[in-house]
Amino acid sequence: MISEDEDALICDLAETYQIYDYRQLPPTKVAVFCLGLRENSRIKMKLSGQEVPLEVMLWAGIYDRLSLLLWAQTKDGQKGRNRPTMITEILLKREKENDVMAFRSGEEFEQMRKRLIGGE
Repeated sequence: MISEDEDALICDLAETYQIYDYRQLPPTKVAVFCLGLRENSRIKMKLSGQEVPLEVMLWAGIYDRLSLLLWAQTKDGQKGRNRPTMITEILLKREKENDVMAFRSGEEFEQMRKRLIGGE
């Protein structure tokens, strides 16, 4: 955890346990405190690759389904027009934007392609 993001760990320990300098404690005690951090703590979310807490995603999913049900009852819904914006798509889009690669030339693209498929 420390090597991944020490600042996030320090913030989580300070917020949860009011520990402002974890280095003063024995390493085993710090490890126990780290295990006790909630699942939506900064460091645990970073380690699991989550950008949005699970609870937020669940609430967004509930909102999206409800808005679709209500939209389906309208004239626009019956004709398939003006579909409501899905909050979950907006939240997940942020994660997908981080996966974009750009290349300056076709050769640079081909080099990356070969590396990914095992050519180099």
